[in-house]
Order: sequence, then structure tokens, then C-alpha cells
Amino acid sequence: MQVRIVALGTAGSAPSKERNLPAFALVYDGEVLLFDCGEGTQLQMLKYGINAYRTKAVFITHIHGDHVIGLAGLLRTLAINNRKDPLDIFVPKGYESVIEKLRTFDNAKIDYKINVHGIGNGVAYRGRGFTVSSFPLKHSIETKGYVFEEDERLKFDKELCKKLGIKGTMFKELSEKGSVVANGKRISISKVAKKVYGKKIVYASDTRPVEATVKAANNADILIHESSYADGEKELAAERKHSTASEAAAVAKKAKAKRLLLTHISARYKDVKELQNESKKTFRNTEIANDGMIILI
Repeated sequence: MQVRIVALGTAGSAPSKERNLPAFALVYDGEVLLFDCGEGTQLQMLKYGINAYRTKAVFITHIHGDHVIGLAGLLRTLAINNRKDPLDIFVPKGYESVIEKLRTFDNAKIDYKINVHGIGNGVAYRGRGFTVSSFPLKHSIETKGYVFEEDERLKFDKELCKKLGIKGTMFKELSEKGSVVANGKRISISKVAKKVYGKKIVYASDTRPVEATVKAANNADILIHESSYADGEKELAAERKHSTASEAAAVAKKAKAKRLLLTHISARYKDVKELQNESKKTFRNTEIANDGMIILI
């Protein structure tokens, strides 16, 4: 199944005319998963064709304002439009109260159920045919990265199955039991099918380059990694617990990711070619995220 990723906000800590505050939408099987929700995210969803009412879950990396304040408006807009379905919100454990305050500070009438989950590391959410897991990042406060990963599936050799007499409910039996009897012979699933790994998207915003990201992004279809600074600001990046373009590239290369998308771009860079060029020296398949960018996987 196709995964659609839409960059809703690609700025660093402050917006610019071209870049909104951090947020990415992932659309899968008609449902929207939202990663971070900076100020103005709901407007960006309108602008770039994301149906906010189909938002199933929100995954917050950390509770710095540029990543979370947009939730206040989004939750109220969903209520005004009579949302009935529950909404799951994930945040690093210990910061659940921040989400609660964004929900309750003005006593807004919000009738749908909001489930706030304080998370550690590991599987955070299981959807239809996929999981979202969290892993530790290194920032100035507790921060999580997220991995969207489709479930593995079996791909049958249809011609071989037909030749061997496998049909109908036999496929279900093969999947569940690992073998089936067809035309008097027992046939192992390994003879007629192979495992196909699902798509894998990794989101790591606001972090120093860390081994946990390398592990999480192993063979990922795309790694979305912050790149707040160019190499000339390495000391500042280390001081503020962010990454440079070449540091993000090194992570992608070590992880053997297929693509790297740089985001969380500081407003100081009017021309982002500098960041892209620095990254490409280490990891050739690098792109700079721009608001409204759509990636299909």
C-alpha cells in the first residue's frame, strides 16, 4: 500500500515566510498520522490537502513549543466539526500534563475522547497493517524519534501455486500452519512464498546524531532528520543539541537508509543549497524538505 508523506512544517525553532513550524503528516490507508504539531499546523493541513478529521494519532517528539503548540487549535477545530472518533496522542513519558493543559486551559467543549499516552521506547501504536515505534533522541529535554513500519507480508508465486494445485482456502492454511497438502503432497510455505518487508519511514527531529537513530533507521526507505545548521556552526549545534547537515548524512549512511530528507532548517539559511551540498558529500541521496513537499513511497 502506498504511503504519502506531506511536509507541513520544516522550520527550526522559529518560522519564516517560507517555512512553518515542525509537522509532518503520513497518510496510510485513508488515515492520517501526524508527527509533531507546531503552531499553524491545521492551516498547513488545509493548504496542502490533508484532511485533519482523518487524523488517527499524533506523535509528539518533545514538548518544546515549536513542536506542540499547534495541538491547542487542532483539538478545538476537530471538536467544532463534531468529531466523534477518539484521538490518540503520544508524548515522552512524564510530559502528559503538557498535553492535558493544551486540551483544558480554556475549558473548551471537546466531546470526543482524547487518549494521552506517555511513552518510553518500543512499539507505541499498532494500526491496520503497521506499527509506530519510538526510540531515544539526544536533545536538551526528553525527546523521542518515531519509526513507521508496515507489517511483513507473504508474496506467493502464483504460477507455481497453480501448478502445484494450491488454491482457495489453502492459502490461508499455508499462512497459518506453514504447510498444506495439495494433490497428495505436503508443500512448505517456503517453497511457494517469500517474505516481503514493509515500508519504513523514520522521523528524528531535534537531536544530536546518535546511534539509536542509526539502529532505528536501518535500511529505512526514508530518514527524515533534523539539520538545523551547516557545518560552520558545528559548535553551536553541539551546544544546542541539534545536528548539522553532514552529521545527519553520516547517520543516514551508517544506517544504510535509501533516502535522507533534511528538515528543521534554521531561519538563518535563506539559500539551503549549502546544507544540501554538505550533506551530499557524505550521503548522495539527500533532499531538503520544503513546506508542501509530497513524497510517495
